[in-house]
Amino acid sequence: MRSHKVNLSIMIFLVILQGAAMVLFFSWYMEFSHGGHAPSDHKVHVLLLSSWRSGSSFLGQAFSQHPSVFYLMEPAWHVWNILHDKGLKVLRMAVRDLFRGMFQCDLSVMEAYLPEQHNVSALFMWFQSRALCSPPACPLTPRNQLNNETRCMKACDARGLQLAQDACSTYSHVVLKAVRFLELESLYPLLQDPHLDIRIIHLVRDPRAVLRSREAVAQGLARDDTILMGHENTPPAELQYKVMQEICRSHVRINERAILKPPPFLKGRYKMVRYEDVARNPLEEIKDIYEFVGLEMTPELVEWIYHVTHGRGKGSLREAFDVTSRNAADVSQAWRSTLPHEKVKRIQEVCKEATSLLGYRTVDSEEEQKSLEIDLLVPRELT
Repeated sequence: MRSHKVNLSIMIFLVILQGAAMVLFFSWYMEFSHGGHAPSDHKVHVLLLSSWRSGSSFLGQAFSQHPSVFYLMEPAWHVWNILHDKGLKVLRMAVRDLFRGMFQCDLSVMEAYLPEQHNVSALFMWFQSRALCSPPACPLTPRNQLNNETRCMKACDARGLQLAQDACSTYSHVVLKAVRFLELESLYPLLQDPHLDIRIIHLVRDPRAVLRSREAVAQGLARDDTILMGHENTPPAELQYKVMQEICRSHVRINERAILKPPPFLKGRYKMVRYEDVARNPLEEIKDIYEFVGLEMTPELVEWIYHVTHGRGKGSLREAFDVTSRNAADVSQAWRSTLPHEKVKRIQEVCKEATSLLGYRTVDSEEEQKSLEIDLLVPRELT
């Protein structure tokens, strides 16, 4: 009789235990499928998503200089460089798979896009990553100090990528910058990956300012423009507007997908940032971005942000792809005094939807364009 009572107690206990396990599993599943962050290896994976000439190099450096961040600038450049004739669909998939590996600090995924015998310097603009100039990748720069790119180029060009991979595993945040994603859908498998905790910073800029900046470095963007337009034979005079139209459409697609009807796994993981807001209030805006991805501001970064945004002038053509000390507010408004009004009218036409959605007021005359007391930036709460 006692044996039957013991067996019955065990069975009841096992049923309760099984039920509890099912409840826990169901709770975890519902949280994840309705927008909760997936379990990860305690790393935060940040995608700095933008387009060419939109200020992403500066914002990338605001991440790179942070002592908790492993940052790489434009890994997708390698894919587009090698597979430039394969079409945008193939490129999207290849870049997505590359980023999956790199977010998990598997830099061997880069091997297919680098020379057989390569150094760290084979990585695009590698010296702009403070993590590649700091231990354990290189003894040059302590993590709590800012990067000196010139010294890094001379002292930190290690053979292979093993030291870079070792370094990546020691940081709490992995940040990758990309200007070559034109929609969010190809990123869905990454956002649903239980090993990744992805946050997307979507950096946009006034299309008129982007056009002005692109014209200054048109030759350097020629290959990307050709890939973007599917190798169409577009007349040179029209090419810049065709490219800008596609870029503007991509910003609209990304923002609407993330804001209007986001899938559950995207909720809470997307933040749009306007370059002009950062230029006006750099410290406040970057603090806000840090908070979104789980980083804290440091005194060294406060000083660096002030220095790099309060320089003199707008920067020279030679510095077009560098992050140097400039007056950020002047840079953001430079198009108003230098871009011919006919071009302003045309870019407002081809980017009409993006201009409205992202919060940029149009101008109806050259006088209005050049009157800097007229604020063309719609307050963010109204966008």
